[in-house]
Amino acid sequence: MKKYIYLVRHAQSEFNEKGIFQGSLDSDLTPLGFVQARMVAKFLEGEGIELVISSPQRRAYKTALTISDVLDVRLEVDERIREMSFGILEGRNFWELFEKEKEMMLSWLRNPVEAPLPTQEPMDAFEKRVLSFLDDLKSRKETSIVVVAHGGTLHAIVCLALGLGLEKLWHVHMDNTGVSLLEMEGESFRLAYLNRLCHLL
Repeated sequence: MKKYIYLVRHAQSEFNEKGIFQGSLDSDLTPLGFVQARMVAKFLEGEGIELVISSPQRRAYKTALTISDVLDVRLEVDERIREMSFGILEGRNFWELFEKEKEMMLSWLRNPVEAPLPTQEPMDAFEKRVLSFLDDLKSRKETSIVVVAHGGTLHAIVCLALGLGLEKLWHVHMDNTGVSLLEMEGESFRLAYLNRLCHLL
């Protein structure tokens, strides 16, 4: 039986708006973010969604709660899909950090396995929790599920589902409330589309 996994990056957060490197830090949705959350919820109407699964972090949870309310479906929270921790660099402005530590940031973006950030969450631990979540998705009875999480976590889900490895983590891009669809049949995944944004137009 085919399953449909809709991956939704959280709506715009206050730290997104300010360009702050978030990771394990948290911030609320902006007014625009609340609008985006409702728009993506309306986009998902008619897809037969049976369940919404969310990261526990506030920016994802409030996005997921809006989707759950609009679609009138159950919401679960799963710690395994919280964002990767970026360690001591969290809380800094991303673009200022990029200017000051350009080579470090470029190396990390090219291959975060070979060139991790100082004190970030270990990549093997990150991979283990995301793989555990993916494995559990395979055994769920629901056939149409929305997963609301973060850029890093959702990129990891796509990379690991497609067998790309976390070396390609930042070769994937998802915008706030971008929707990506993984189709799952048996043990195999297919990426039907990535970062669809038509609901924001």
